[in-house]
Amino acid sequence: MTTVVLADDEALLRKAMAALLPMEGDITVLAEASDGEQAVAETLRLEPDVLVIDLEMPNVDGLGAVAAIRRERPRQVILMLTRHARPGVLRKALKLGVQGFVSKSAEPAHIATVIATLNSGKRWIDPEVSALAVIDDCPLTDRELDVLRVTGEGYSVADIAAQLHLAQGTVRNYLSNAMQKTQTQTRHEAARYAREHDWL
Repeated sequence: MTTVVLADDEALLRKAMAALLPMEGDITVLAEASDGEQAVAETLRLEPDVLVIDLEMPNVDGLGAVAAIRRERPRQVILMLTRHARPGVLRKALKLGVQGFVSKSAEPAHIATVIATLNSGKRWIDPEVSALAVIDDCPLTDRELDVLRVTGEGYSVADIAAQLHLAQGTVRNYLSNAMQKTQTQTRHEAARYAREHDWL
C-alpha cells in the first residue's frame, strides 16, 4: 500500500483525486492540503511515501513547498502536477529533486500508475509535459520571471529586492530587460503580459 498526501488548491479536483486514486491502485490518501503551507505541514507530519502536489497554489507555490520539504525530508518522493510546464520551472523542479511531472489533465488511472512507478524508485516525466516545456517560447530568464512574479503582487522595487535577496539595481536591470523583451512600458504591463502568455 502506497501512502499519499494530496496538495491542490482546486477543491473539486483534489476531492475527485482523493476518491479515485484508491480505486485505481493500492493507494491510501493520508491527507489533503489546499495550499503550499499546508502541504509542507502535512507531509512533514505524516511522512507519506509520495507527495502529489500542484505547481500553482496560493501562499506558497508548489516549488516553494517542495524546497521547504526537501530541507527536512531530503528523500521525500514527489509527483508534481502542472498545466503549464515552462522549461525554467521544469529545471527548477528537477534541481529540487522532484521525481515526477504529470499534466493535471491526466486520468486518475495514469496518475496512480505514475505514483507506483515513483514509489519503486524510478522517475517519470509525461511526454505531454516535456513537449510543452521544449516548445515554450518564453524569452525571459528564470530571474526575470521571478522579479515579474513578485511585481505582479504589487510590491515596490525595494520590496522585490528584499524578498528575492537582490540589490535594487539588479532588480531594476531585470525589470528593464523584461520590459524590452515583452515590448511593454511599465513593469506591471510586463508582468501582465507574462501572465497572459502563461509564463508565470
